[in-house]
Amino acid sequence: MDEERALRLFERLVAIESPSWSESAMAKVCAQELEQLGFTVREDGSAARTGSDTGNLIAYRPGSAKGQLMLSAHMDTVKPCEGIQVIRTEDERGDVLCSAGDTILSADDKAGVTAIFEGIRAALGSGRDLPDLYVLLTTCEEQSLLGSGALKGSDLPRDAHCFVLDADGAPGSVIAEAPCHRTMRVRIQGKSAHAGVEPEAGISAIQIAAAAVSSMELGRLDEATTANIGIIEGGVATNIVAEVCRLEGECRSLFPERADSVQRQMTEAVQRACALFGGSADITWEEDYPEVRFSEESPIIGRARQAIEACGLPFQLVRTGGGADANNLNGLGVLAVTLGTGMANFHSTSEYIRVQDLLDDIRLVESLINVYAG
Repeated sequence: MDEERALRLFERLVAIESPSWSESAMAKVCAQELEQLGFTVREDGSAARTGSDTGNLIAYRPGSAKGQLMLSAHMDTVKPCEGIQVIRTEDERGDVLCSAGDTILSADDKAGVTAIFEGIRAALGSGRDLPDLYVLLTTCEEQSLLGSGALKGSDLPRDAHCFVLDADGAPGSVIAEAPCHRTMRVRIQGKSAHAGVEPEAGISAIQIAAAAVSSMELGRLDEATTANIGIIEGGVATNIVAEVCRLEGECRSLFPERADSVQRQMTEAVQRACALFGGSADITWEEDYPEVRFSEESPIIGRARQAIEACGLPFQLVRTGGGADANNLNGLGVLAVTLGTGMANFHSTSEYIRVQDLLDDIRLVESLINVYAG
């Protein structure tokens, strides 16, 4: 591995502004890098579904060994991401890369992209036989996994294990369990009236919403399940009984049947409140992505452990409450797990990554390639 080259590539990728829905400049550079590594690269047709200015990138490089491996990361970032400058400093955290302080760093997920490119480059330079390699780079991951949610199963290799480099936690951590995610959207219909002259003639949609939310079980419901109401919007003026109120919420669980139960109780809470006050509601639910659950005995976990231990990193199985593209990939029939990259304080202007963690990410990608080459 050429460490200086790797750091220069990370800085180059970080400098590309690529917020969700505007990843085309990043996609162009990624396609060029992959082509230089001997991949055939194509853009899928997902842009029409996601609203991005580019589709997901799917790349393939035939190998001389029998195995198959897919590596994945996402190209988009959260904001603020304009004019990111990488600062390298040493402090109590060690030798770290961070931003100048007024933007994110975008190690989420450009550390993952860097690790894939440089890990493949290192494997190619070793002269060993390599497996068939696939690289999937997605758009709009930060928007409830829109890019991977728009993938078609026919575009992906069903027999290739996939490793998604996109989680906090040190290199060597493997996300074996992640919940399904469902979003609730509610439009409560009441009746407007003058709040001072004839409030009894109105039906307050806000009052209905308040009654509904107060009767819901929210927060951490058990070790595998959570629920939340995140948005309440309604009313137009203080002297008008609110005719309309909108709610948005979610539930998550490692177990779909538990998510079904929470979804029902949240729906029924709205329905009861409407019946109590005389309003009505339009309630919709959308499953954003399915759950991921792997045991320590799963073949993909065994291969991950082999690769992690081969490069001297500590192996750790992790459960998370968040989602990643691996959730959608498993839903499409591709066995996929997410790997920790060492990114820290992501989605904030204090985001950073240790230089050693970035280099370990690259070593781990090379080790995975060697493991799947047999």
